[in-house]
Amino acid sequence: MTQPAPKPWPESDPRVDALVTEVIGRVADKWTMLILEVLADHGELRFTRIGKLVPGVSQKMLTQTLRQMERDGLVVRTVHPVIPPRVEYRLTELGLSLGAAFCGVWLWAEQNLEQIEAARRSFDGRQSDQSAPATSSPSAGPATCEPGSGA
Repeated sequence: MTQPAPKPWPESDPRVDALVTEVIGRVADKWTMLILEVLADHGELRFTRIGKLVPGVSQKMLTQTLRQMERDGLVVRTVHPVIPPRVEYRLTELGLSLGAAFCGVWLWAEQNLEQIEAARRSFDGRQSDQSAPATSSPSAGPATCEPGSGA
C-alpha cells in the first residue's frame, strides 16, 4: 500500500484550519470583497453610501454582510448620537490586512489570466467535441485551439 504524499505545509491547529475555511468562505463571498474594497478606497462611509458604491447589493445583503464583517472584526460600526441617527462603517487594521492579503490573489490572476483562459478554451472545446453527434465529421477548429499550440 502506498503512503499518501506529505503535505507541503506543516500540521496546524484545528482551530486555525477552521478559521482559514471560514475566512476563505468570507473572501469568496463577493459582497465582502466589494465592501472591503469600497471602504479601503473611501474610508469611513455611511450605510447608504456603501450601498450606492457597491453595485447590485440589496439592503438586506449589505446589512448581513456588514454585520458579519463587524462580528469578524473587519469593520467598526459607529453610531453617532444625532437625529436621525448617523451610522458609519470603517475598516479595522484587521480588515485592511485582509484586503492586503487578498491582493496576492489579484496579482496571481493578473499574471495567469492568459494561461487560465487558454485552459478554459481547451476544456470547453473538449466538452463540445464529446457532446457532438457521432455522425458529425471531426473538425480541427481554429489553429489557436489545437493542443500544444500555446494558445
